[in-house]
Amino acid sequence: MALLAAALATAPAAVAAADSGPVAPRSPEGASAVLDGLKTFGHAVLRSGDGSVRQIPAGLYEMRVDGGGTLQTYGVGVTGNAQPQARYTESGWSGSPLAGNSEAGRIRWVLEHSYPQLNDLAGLAKAAGAGALTAQSAAAGTQVAIWRLADGAQVEAADPAAEKLADYLQRAAGQLPEPPASLGLDPGNVSGAVGTRLGPVTVRTGARSVSVVPDAAAVAMGVRVVDAEGQPLTTAVNGSRLYFEVPAGTPDGTASVTVQGATRVPVGRVFTGELPAHAQIVAGSSESTAAATATAVWPEPPVTAVGAAPGDDTGTGSGSAAEVLGAQSGAALTTSPDDERLATSGSSAATPVIASLAVGLVVLGGLVVLLLRKRPLDEEDGA
Repeated sequence: MALLAAALATAPAAVAAADSGPVAPRSPEGASAVLDGLKTFGHAVLRSGDGSVRQIPAGLYEMRVDGGGTLQTYGVGVTGNAQPQARYTESGWSGSPLAGNSEAGRIRWVLEHSYPQLNDLAGLAKAAGAGALTAQSAAAGTQVAIWRLADGAQVEAADPAAEKLADYLQRAAGQLPEPPASLGLDPGNVSGAVGTRLGPVTVRTGARSVSVVPDAAAVAMGVRVVDAEGQPLTTAVNGSRLYFEVPAGTPDGTASVTVQGATRVPVGRVFTGELPAHAQIVAGSSESTAAATATAVWPEPPVTAVGAAPGDDTGTGSGSAAEVLGAQSGAALTTSPDDERLATSGSSAATPVIASLAVGLVVLGGLVVLLLRKRPLDEEDGA
């Protein structure tokens, strides 16, 4: 019985632990790309903290955007060794190595005021007092300036003209705000009741127009993506507001919508891959394909205590031992949105409770059997 009491006592704690899962991450937004490699570059000399000195390449990378388009990028971290064919996705500064870096706005200024955004190399060289600049030395000097601001690295351009450009850019750089996503949906997740419109979700993009495509499962359930007047949407523009219209009687579930369009990825957007040290920052963009996804959830309503039928208040009828114990303990098990998500994977936050009750019942049954077997022996002894 002591074991049973302990099992019942720990059950609420087990539910609490099951309900405290991690928050789902925000859906990706913007462009995805594959790194082609370093295309326009010179060299730099890196001095490490241990006193070692080595020469490294410094310059512009190129990336191929999924769905069409190209990007020119610089490396964010000097210790990174970005590998060709690595996959990247667009990110805000907070989701990149620039998170919390007070120099991030100055890095964007460097990108906006140097090569390749400024193709007038003679004018750039004059401003920097660098003599003559080539595309390679301009790219190397710009990369060195970015490394210094991002990492505080002890790095110098090997070419004297590139080094003068790096010094000029680092000295002159002012602060600029973080650029917006090439395409985003705000917020990325909405929820509400069945029979209502869930939203709004606002489109943020530099594209002239984007396509609006709800997922097939949503369409099959009769869920529509509409505007504020309830009209179905197939295209949208910057500032458009989208709503999920969930018909009354729709079973609990989720739906998503994807918007996609062609636009230029803003200079200063970061692309991150599997390794943070390999992050890239956009220095130039062609018209490129971008996409974003938002999700709607309409949760299942809570249910009554285990074993109780809706509207059954008679308090009579046969029930399992688990129901009796549940009633005696005063514990009414209800579901929550977290329970629903666990249920779709074949698990439940109530699983620890059921397991605890099962253990307790096994122990109780064992004790009953032992007592019943011991009683005849006692009677015989008494006789």
